[in-house]
Amino acid sequence: MKKAENLSQIFKGLAHPVRVKIVIGLLKKDECNVSTMVEKLGVAQPVVSQHINILKNSGIVEGYRKGNQICYKVSNEEVRKIFSALE
Repeated sequence: MKKAENLSQIFKGLAHPVRVKIVIGLLKKDECNVSTMVEKLGVAQPVVSQHINILKNSGIVEGYRKGNQICYKVSNEEVRKIFSALE
């Protein structure tokens, strides 16, 4: 049952096209900051930040400080497996 709950949380976190695009981009680049995401996605910074927070709360991504920026990366192996299987 624990696996079903974890997968449910992951799918809830991925339940928006912008969040899926963020995850795909992070998997391709391995890491990225919000300003680059804003530029690539063409959406406002507050929108990207809101989606990043949902992905963090779902256990999909994590952020870490790199100089004066915060970079994000996909930290969930299940998510990596899911997207790898979809390719």
